[in-house]
Amino acid sequence: MDVSFRKIDIDQYDEDVLLESELCEPDPRDPAQVLNDAKQKAAAVRQSLARGDIAGALTTALEDAPYGPHVDEAKNLTLQTVVSILNSTKSTEIPNIVRALSPDAQDVLMKYLYKGMAMPGWGDVSGSVLLGWHEKLTEAAGTGCIVRAMTDRRLV
Repeated sequence: MDVSFRKIDIDQYDEDVLLESELCEPDPRDPAQVLNDAKQKAAAVRQSLARGDIAGALTTALEDAPYGPHVDEAKNLTLQTVVSILNSTKSTEIPNIVRALSPDAQDVLMKYLYKGMAMPGWGDVSGSVLLGWHEKLTEAAGTGCIVRAMTDRRLV
């Protein structure tokens, strides 16, 4: 049986197809600069965690999140940084930390929670940690945070 017809990209013949580059504006920074910024943020987060400033560390990690093509290494480094913060936080401290975040930072945190859940085997973080953060974030930010995280084309 001939199945070669399944390998044809029919979108190439469609004039109205949307490209990813048309859906959102790419990150204006150079990919090398984005990676350098992610490394600096990771170092700043480690210092904040050493001082016990979890809210400050999370705020630092969530600002200017890398997005767009060609910055996958920076995205993975930032995800690891956020996951390290999530793992090192006591469950009783989560509600206060989430309330201290700005609405934009809450939306970015929700994106990282979903990215962590999408990892095979959930990566370095246990499911209970991600779901606990998701619960507390949804209580503080409402379900609109979920909708904004899922509809935003800028993927972290």
